[in-house]
Amino acid sequence: MADSNTISGYVARFGDITNVGGDFRERLAPGCFTRTLREMPDVVMILDHDSGRVLGRVSAGSLQLREDSVGLHFTLYPDPTTPEGQTAIGTVARQDVKGCSFSFSARSESWDDGAGDQLPLRTIEDLDLWECTLTAFPQYETTSAKLKRSSKQD
Repeated sequence: MADSNTISGYVARFGDITNVGGDFRERLAPGCFTRTLREMPDVVMILDHDSGRVLGRVSAGSLQLREDSVGLHFTLYPDPTTPEGQTAIGTVARQDVKGCSFSFSARSESWDDGAGDQLPLRTIEDLDLWECTLTAFPQYETTSAKLKRSSKQD
């Protein structure tokens, strides 16, 4: 019997607001990933924004990304024979790592100056997605990553 380990969850959720360095607040508009998922040739999933620790890649079929009404959902098939895969499986299983983050460039955004003592609010309307990452310290705390184990007959 071969074990199949799948990690899935949300890299980002629409409408949730985060504080970016105490300088401004930020949220993601529904649909902000639509164009980039259609046009970007490839996206990788890595550990803690470390490009030397690749876990999966869209073009290899080891990472699937889809936008739904909640946000950007991912399904990752980490390789348990690699150190990175073992780390991802172990830390996500224990929920030591239970969040995600991502690197992007904003293509379209809008700003609300904030009222009273509120920080300005940036709304990302369109972006170029460069990578997704599993991390213990996500910028958006409502992201998620969970391990599902199943056994399959060879």
